[in-house]
Amino acid sequence: MGSLSARQLVILLAGWRDVGVAYTALADRIRLLVLDGRVATGTRLPAERELAAQLEVSRTTVTAAYAELRDAGYLSSVRGSGSVAQLPFKAIAAIEPMPGYLDFSKATMPAIPGVVAAAREAADLLPAYLGDSGFDPVGIPVLREALADRYTSRGLPTTPDQIMVTIGAQHAIALIARTIMARGDRALIENPTYPHALDALKAAGARIAPVSVTSEGGWDEEALEQVIQRTSPSLGYLMPDYHNPTGASMPDDVRERVLGLAARHGTTLVADETMGELGFDGPVRTLPFAALGSAITIGSVGKSVWGGVRIGWIRADRTVIQRLIRERTSGDLGTPLLEQLIVTNLLRDYDAILDSRRAYLRAGRDHLERQLAAKLPEWSVPRVNGGLTAWINLGHPVSSQLALAARNEGLIITAGPRFGMDGAFERFVRIPFSHSAEETERAVDALARAWAAVGRHPMPETSADLSSSVV
Repeated sequence: MGSLSARQLVILLAGWRDVGVAYTALADRIRLLVLDGRVATGTRLPAERELAAQLEVSRTTVTAAYAELRDAGYLSSVRGSGSVAQLPFKAIAAIEPMPGYLDFSKATMPAIPGVVAAAREAADLLPAYLGDSGFDPVGIPVLREALADRYTSRGLPTTPDQIMVTIGAQHAIALIARTIMARGDRALIENPTYPHALDALKAAGARIAPVSVTSEGGWDEEALEQVIQRTSPSLGYLMPDYHNPTGASMPDDVRERVLGLAARHGTTLVADETMGELGFDGPVRTLPFAALGSAITIGSVGKSVWGGVRIGWIRADRTVIQRLIRERTSGDLGTPLLEQLIVTNLLRDYDAILDSRRAYLRAGRDHLERQLAAKLPEWSVPRVNGGLTAWINLGHPVSSQLALAARNEGLIITAGPRFGMDGAFERFVRIPFSHSAEETERAVDALARAWAAVGRHPMPETSADLSSSVV
């Protein structure tokens, strides 16, 4: 069982006093931390007296907050074990889409129409494989060959033995992390970042070395250089194309410098390119990150085809692939074969699929921008050229408060700090533009109502949150 010190929890609670009765505000913020996964279920919270001292409030305030959380099912108390975070049944139902609720916590698109036809064709092909064991730790040859050919056509010569097929991109990230790193190693990661990648690195025992990324300025090049030179991280996780959540893309000269630095300091760079071909303004980028230097590449059809087709892949040197195969069997014994056949069929028309997705996302971005300009003009909305998300600056450190208020309006959206570390990014919220026009309008209407509710309470211009020092 993990535990949070009072000091660690206070960092995550930054800005909690901004609204309402003290114990209710404290309970609401801890509840959101649990709902967003920033406080994992099973984590022991600090003792009431210790937290009260760190927050500089009375113990009665903390006691009342903990009592409210216990009554709602977010805390359980066991003699000798303290107060432990948990998700009640009704909280799980609130996270999963309920009738009338919109779930904007996920940056996903609905499935392409061709999934059903590809699945039927895959079922017809399945009998040819039924004589095999079905346990496939590396991927069926026909799919690995198709993926290798696609990398080669994009400017990165690749052979099938440089490909491993995985159960989505998240599986690939976790597998790479536990294969490349030893516990206690440094890992470079962007801040903000894809939160499940951060979770995977932490689970592998990494000591995190963050580097700032912004929608307007991109990567902090000086910080990138200093982190690599001073800490020699074992692994660096990057999203160089249409970064999630900021939408930024890394210029070629920065890519080359980072790859050169990593090579000199023994850092294995991992480029997550799950959104790498989803640019929709300007020239479409085709050259993979690893074409400019040594790096492991992660890909997936979860963003381009559908999240329900759980197929991703790793492109790496043969020696790395062999290490990954040996490590993989400790966690799973291979990727489902039928889904591999589905993706093999879809790859034949992948360029056409991407063209349709780009058009869909361009229209979605434009529609979201119009809706926000009309209904929430005080928010700062960056112009993004690809990907699925916009990283919105609210102008006030109230993202967690807004996320709670949005739930009351039927919208599930993730607060900005879920994408960062130590409570940062309370001034930001990630909004996907990958939903239908009707859903986007409903979501922005809900956000406008939630913003009005938040606005009825004071919103200070300065706060104890760390966003100003990071962004």
